[in-house]
Amino acid sequence: MKRLIVVPIAVLALLAPGSAAAKGPSEAKIMGPGLSSALTIKGVGEGDTSTALGLLVADAGFFPQVFGQSPSPLLRAQPAELGPRYVVTYTVPGPTTATLEQELYPFAGGAPVSYMRPGQKFWDTQSTVGGWYRGTAQLKAMLVQAGLPSTAPPERDLVAVLLRAILRHLF
Repeated sequence: MKRLIVVPIAVLALLAPGSAAAKGPSEAKIMGPGLSSALTIKGVGEGDTSTALGLLVADAGFFPQVFGQSPSPLLRAQPAELGPRYVVTYTVPGPTTATLEQELYPFAGGAPVSYMRPGQKFWDTQSTVGGWYRGTAQLKAMLVQAGLPSTAPPERDLVAVLLRAILRHLF
């Protein structure tokens, strides 16, 4: 007598090889004050916080900012003390390779903070949720080890500082 074995489709999907499940970045380039060239962080950007890219993705809030999460870990409002702004450009493989930008404030009061603009298009049909996210001191330590200055570089352009402050209060 033969028995019919039913395996749920979801289990098969998890076991099947392929890149469909890989939705984390493969690379991040960081530019900002105190850097003469971009810091490039490569590796596996999903699920492995023992790597620099995995820690950056997890502690800078990439997944909730891109795909959303319930309950949401995103902040309700922009934090007051941000410090200098760095721009992280992620390369995200998938059905098509996407590029997403995130603002990173590693010297923000309390712990690093990131912001992703909502509505960035990726993979032809999707767009980012966006929002503010607070990271950890571990993120800042990794960034310094990767080449970020250990202390906030001085703001050089007073007009730019004032303009950013005004724009933050308006929007």
